[in-house]
Amino acid sequence: MSNATYEKLRSMRLGAMAEAYKQQLSDPQMYNLSFEERMALLTDIEWTSRRNNRLKRLIGNAKFDQPQAHLGDIDFSPRRELNRDQLLMLGSCRYIADARNVIIMGAAGSGKSFVACALGMEACKQSYSVRFVRMPTLMEELKLAAAIGKLQKTYKQYTKVNLLILDDWMLVKLTTDESRYVYELVHRRHKTASTVFCSQFSPAGWHQRIAEDTLADAILDRIVYDSYVIEIKSQEDMPSMREKYGLKTETPK
Repeated sequence: MSNATYEKLRSMRLGAMAEAYKQQLSDPQMYNLSFEERMALLTDIEWTSRRNNRLKRLIGNAKFDQPQAHLGDIDFSPRRELNRDQLLMLGSCRYIADARNVIIMGAAGSGKSFVACALGMEACKQSYSVRFVRMPTLMEELKLAAAIGKLQKTYKQYTKVNLLILDDWMLVKLTTDESRYVYELVHRRHKTASTVFCSQFSPAGWHQRIAEDTLADAILDRIVYDSYVIEIKSQEDMPSMREKYGLKTETPK
């Protein structure tokens, strides 16, 4: 009977529970527990296993640039002028539930991507789907999708994710087609999902990098007025966060 039960648990894809049940049978001390206590132990083990597996999938699917990033490791040195309370509040992921955005501004090497990935990691822990992508990579992906007739499918993939992290946002000027791609994606996510924008420039600087004024106005209108803003200060004598923590440097695409 015990072997049959084990196999049935396995067939129902309750692998962790099956292995725990097998261990219980070989542990004499378990017979001192009531049925309810033993069942609770089995249930907890299966639940924990599934939660951990889901977290691993979410982190893997996010494709973080810095998967080791955590809120607790953020450098809150006074000269960086980061608001600890604000970041802890954002770590609660309430902004995702409210479909609000986050703008992270700072010079190259100031740690924008690290902060964004740390927020993304917290989102994964709360079972939100996350996707990290560099703006140049996204533009290439959308251009290719348009060329092979899969643009709408690609839009849907990026629209359905709970938290989209766009690194190197508006790093270079956009073409007219790229500006339209950005508008369409921002429009589809507006008030339905959250986006983190990591940029070296303020929103005023974004406007100059969008091909058409009308598109620029429409894009900024859907971002700026519904976003939390994080500005990371840096000085010339301050080391780059990539140098400080030995992080890999991405080659621009």
